[in-house]
Amino acid sequence: MSDFALKDAEAHYGATRVLGPLSMRIAAGERVALIGKSGAGKSTLLSLMFDRWQAQNVALMPQALGLVDTLSVFHNVYMGRLDRHRWWRNLATLAKPWRRDIDEIKALLDEVGIGEKRWTPCGELSGGQRQRVAAARVLYQQGDLLLADEPVSALDGPQASHVMAMLTEGYPQAVLAMHDLELALAFCTRIVGLKDGAIVLDAPSEALSSATLQDLY
Repeated sequence: MSDFALKDAEAHYGATRVLGPLSMRIAAGERVALIGKSGAGKSTLLSLMFDRWQAQNVALMPQALGLVDTLSVFHNVYMGRLDRHRWWRNLATLAKPWRRDIDEIKALLDEVGIGEKRWTPCGELSGGQRQRVAAARVLYQQGDLLLADEPVSALDGPQASHVMAMLTEGYPQAVLAMHDLELALAFCTRIVGLKDGAIVLDAPSEALSSATLQDLY
C-alpha cells in the first residue's frame, strides 16, 4: 500500500496563500473527514492532495462530479477504467459494450439504487442520481486512496449512509470533505478540522462529537 504524506504543503491563489503550510499523513486503514465552514480550505486541500498523489493510484470524486451529460450512466461509470484498456476497446465500447462490463457496472448501479437508469444520458438525471453515478464510477475505478469532495451532499439520510458505507469500505484509505458531521463521525476514523487554510483540529472520531465540532462553524 502506498504511503500518502504532505509536508509543509501550501496552495496559493495568485500571490495570496490560501492554504498551509501544513503537514499530514494518511495511515493505512484511515478514513479521514475534512470539516470546516465554506472557504476553510477543504476543497483546496483535496485538490492539492490529488495533484501530489495522482500518480499513486488515487481516485478523485470532485464536488462538480465531472460527468459527461451526453453519455449514458453506463459509459460514465465505465470511464473510471479508461486508462486500463486499449484505445480501440474504449472506442468499441461506445457502440457495443462487452457483456462482462455491462454486468459488473449494472451490479454497482443496482447497489446505489439506479440500475434501471444505466442507459439513460446523465444529463437527464436528478442531482441525487448524478451523485450516485459519480460514486459508482469511483467504486468501479478502485485504487489505494479515495479523495472525495462532499460525496453524499445531494442524498437523503438512508441513501447517504448507504453510499458512504460503500465508499469507505471500497477503498483501503480515504479522505473526504464533509459538511454532515454525523456522517463524518459515523464513517470516518479521523477528523481533521480546517479554518482559514490551517489545520486547527486533528483527532480520532471516537474522541469527538458533533457538539464538540461546532466551534469550527
